[in-house]
Amino acid sequence: MPNTSIQQLEDVVIKFAGDSGDGMQLTGSQFSNNTALIGNDLSTFPDFPAEIRAPQGTLAGVSGFQLHFSSNRIFTPGDACDVLVAMNAAALKANLKGLKKGGIIIANTDGFDSKNLRLANYPDGVNPLEDGSLVDYQLHTMDVTKMTREALKDTTLGMKEKDRAKNMFVLGFLYWLYDRNMDSTENFLRDKFGKKQDILDSNLKVLHAGYNFAETVEAFSTRYRVEKARMEPGTYRSITGNTALAYGLVAASQKANLPLFLGTYPITPASDILHELSKLKNFGIRTFQAEDEIAGITSAIGASYGGHMGITTTSGPGVALKGEAMGLAVMLEIPLLIVDIQRGGPSTGLPTKTEQSDLLQAYYGRNGECPMPVISASTPADCFDAIYEAFRISVQHMTPVIFLSDGYIANGAEPWRFPKAADLQPINVKFKTGLAEGEEQFMPYQRDENLVRPWAVPGTPGLEHRIGGLEKQNITGNVSYDPENHQVMVKIRQEKVDKIADHIPLQKIEVGPEKGKVLVLGWGSTFGAIKSAVLELLTEGHQVAHAHLRHLRPFPKNLAEILHSYDKVLIPEINNGQLIKIIRDQYLIDAQGYNKIMGVPITKGELVTKIREMLA
Repeated sequence: MPNTSIQQLEDVVIKFAGDSGDGMQLTGSQFSNNTALIGNDLSTFPDFPAEIRAPQGTLAGVSGFQLHFSSNRIFTPGDACDVLVAMNAAALKANLKGLKKGGIIIANTDGFDSKNLRLANYPDGVNPLEDGSLVDYQLHTMDVTKMTREALKDTTLGMKEKDRAKNMFVLGFLYWLYDRNMDSTENFLRDKFGKKQDILDSNLKVLHAGYNFAETVEAFSTRYRVEKARMEPGTYRSITGNTALAYGLVAASQKANLPLFLGTYPITPASDILHELSKLKNFGIRTFQAEDEIAGITSAIGASYGGHMGITTTSGPGVALKGEAMGLAVMLEIPLLIVDIQRGGPSTGLPTKTEQSDLLQAYYGRNGECPMPVISASTPADCFDAIYEAFRISVQHMTPVIFLSDGYIANGAEPWRFPKAADLQPINVKFKTGLAEGEEQFMPYQRDENLVRPWAVPGTPGLEHRIGGLEKQNITGNVSYDPENHQVMVKIRQEKVDKIADHIPLQKIEVGPEKGKVLVLGWGSTFGAIKSAVLELLTEGHQVAHAHLRHLRPFPKNLAEILHSYDKVLIPEINNGQLIKIIRDQYLIDAQGYNKIMGVPITKGELVTKIREMLA
């Protein structure tokens, strides 16, 4: 065994890339879970094809998983990689531009045969592992497929089943390289394959084979170690946005003592919320996989009318289909959560790629004057708090609420500190239980000081009332075609949403001075890139600041004051400019936009360059 030394690193960015059947998502998530257990701060970005089984070996079929881990606080999956694991030629070609000069390439030579090179569109006779084109990188080649088969030569598994374990060889190799123990993955494999002994044994054997190979190969004389991060004390776990969102819904349901009903139709990238909530029926949660998007939301509306909390989950195409039913919920003025995990569009668009494409749809994408509050999450862990807030607003203000996340947040992971139930904000739910003293007849649209109407559960004696999508007469709720009444009701519904601003926190500056030269205003998944860029410029002495919106409709009451406290305002978005239109309209601010519409997140480096231009 060669002598090895341990080199301390502050942070590392690894990209796992291969064919969509190579198990790169599983490899990345296992390394992420191991990283979280060690105590590093981490951020991940899974990136996979839209096809269930994309053409093998092609650029379109490359599946990737990027992981950034550090001994310091980090907010993005990293702009460029230190290590690229390339299981085939297409994976190398698709991701080489994202690898730092001098970075490590670990290449599976079996994925660079003539067939794979042709599928990856390399010219005939060209092999990047042999032609000197990778001289600027630390190239390490290994025949992962051959060594996996060798490790399993004594098993009865077929060749196809043996080859499925090659991702475990890579994982074992990296566990050695970054000075890790493999307990977390061994336990995962036992849980997953405990009833399939031959599959369990083969995966464990290959995992150890990868570790032992790294330990004996001469090319690696250095191992790397990243110390645990200095983070706020508490109990942490690695969590994805969709899982955090599901847990936030459960917490809000328990805090409000209100049963939860999810009526939904599966759609990428929202389906994991249904999967997660369906496991949690011990909390009194009911999940219903409907036959289409319309049935999903209307079943949730029925649940809310019946005194439960109705939720429906979807992505942009599904929001379009749910539009009429969302208008019905606005007309009824009942609680409802419409969870939109945004993706690239229009139409079917880019199902597995991220985009902040639906803000204007959330604001205006329904017929008639149909106002609804809009809340967004900023990071995977923030999904817990943000959906909890959306739940609170919905039940306390008797209104449907649109919640915006996106594919980057939904599938990405970061450490999440477990909250204590006692620290969660109360959610007070009031049902009308009968006629009050002196009340002769129930008036379903009689409002309180916040213009909120009572929540009356069907079957409560004396509280019979009319529902439906036709315009309601003010106070009585009877059908009304009166022109003056329609104007009154439209104005009331808008004012009710506007009044929510009195019950949400004032906007805070995330980092930077309260007055200065440039304010970077963001929403959603641009949070990490903006914060990282602004922190870098602050260390250089520039007067820049970052504010990030959770409440997008209505805006916090002090937002105008903040916007006018800076010489210039920059609004980065993963769309063609949506929040910027609303800000310009409402505040008459000549904001500048930075827009990226490539299905991938904005990077810190891009924003640093843009802000420097504005400062100059």
